Amino acid sequence: METALKHPVDQVLPPARLGLLGLQHVLAMYTGCVTVPLVFGAAAGLDTRTIGLLVNADLLVAGLITVLQALGIGTVLGIRLPVVAGATFTAVTPMILIAGQYGVQAVYGSMLAAGVFGILIAVPFARAVRFFPPVVTGSVITVIGLSLIGVGAGLITGQDGEGSGRELGLAFGIVLVIVLVGRFARGLLGQLGVLIGLVGGTIAAILLGLTDFSGVGGAAWLGIAQPFHFGPPQFPLAAVVSMCVVMLVTFTESTASVLAVGEMTGRPVTSRDLARGLAAEGVSGVLGGVMNGFLDTVFGQNVGLVGITKARSRYVAAVAGAILVLLGLIPKLGAVVAALPGPVVGAAGLVMFATVAALGIAILRGVDFENTGNLLIVAVTIGVGLLPVVAPKIYQSFPAWAQVIGGSAITSAALTAFVLNLLFNHTRRGI
Repeated sequence: METALKHPVDQVLPPARLGLLGLQHVLAMYTGCVTVPLVFGAAAGLDTRTIGLLVNADLLVAGLITVLQALGIGTVLGIRLPVVAGATFTAVTPMILIAGQYGVQAVYGSMLAAGVFGILIAVPFARAVRFFPPVVTGSVITVIGLSLIGVGAGLITGQDGEGSGRELGLAFGIVLVIVLVGRFARGLLGQLGVLIGLVGGTIAAILLGLTDFSGVGGAAWLGIAQPFHFGPPQFPLAAVVSMCVVMLVTFTESTASVLAVGEMTGRPVTSRDLARGLAAEGVSGVLGGVMNGFLDTVFGQNVGLVGITKARSRYVAAVAGAILVLLGLIPKLGAVVAALPGPVVGAAGLVMFATVAALGIAILRGVDFENTGNLLIVAVTIGVGLLPVVAPKIYQSFPAWAQVIGGSAITSAALTAFVLNLLFNHTRRGI
């Protein structure tokens, strides 16, 4: 009787359901999460073993922050919603630039400083939530979904961008499975369409010869990098300022995502809730700086997964976080998940990313477009946000800080929507 009175977000589901839904979240975000350390490690010239340690640290920190976000600590930390954290792509470019100019010790020193900065500004930043009405969040969420569709397509086709008949057939088959499960299945089975597609797609990929599990045998059973693996952290002023800007941008992205999750779950996010969630992201910077991990943000594909499954319990996210911690501590398990074929992960991602875009459109349905500037806000936000997607090199000749802001579809869309909303809806009209 007590469970029936609880909000769906606070309900503890049966163990089997929790485990399967949590695993589904992990499989959905794993590739995106580990891409950040792989890209950074390669660009920084680190050896394969060290990059492997970065992947472990990345998963460990992401898991800890996900658990923190889902369960919370008192009135201080954690949004207490079904959100999954993962390494943000926003930090990749500045981290590479800092490593090249000051060294890896400066990367983690500036990340640590940015984490402390994030914790300190979480409350004042959250108080600006009134400046994120549906016209802002809907526009940004739409751009997040649309911009990530290319990531799913890239996983399906591979680096050359030309998918074979087998790859495309496998991908479309998985999409069909997800659609059919969503249409005809009920109960727990109906919530596991993505997981069923991933498992069935992997089996099909094995039969088609599209899998490579050779890296699993060489992976260790237990492994974690020691704190400050690269040596004592360093704090060059320019590097610290750059990472603090990244933290602000990450806050902007996550604000739009958690507001969307709050709407989906029927638990509106207050400024106090948001402050706790943003402070937890600040903690990711501190943990990342100490444990050789990365700044975390709320992952868009997992927001889409909440929309697909309608599983609103935050304990599902907590289980996903626990699985990520386990993967971070046991590299061999992580290697198994990493071996999932690109077309399989990409097909599932295609559905989830498009679901995020559809969620943004649904949010925009509640916006007043009559005799307001809201239509122009949405139009310019989508246009500016998708510019670096359709023309990836457009900001290549700009300074590094401008590339960080303009080169990210999510960042540029969030800032554009925020500023235009201030201009049209928080200033006097007429001359």
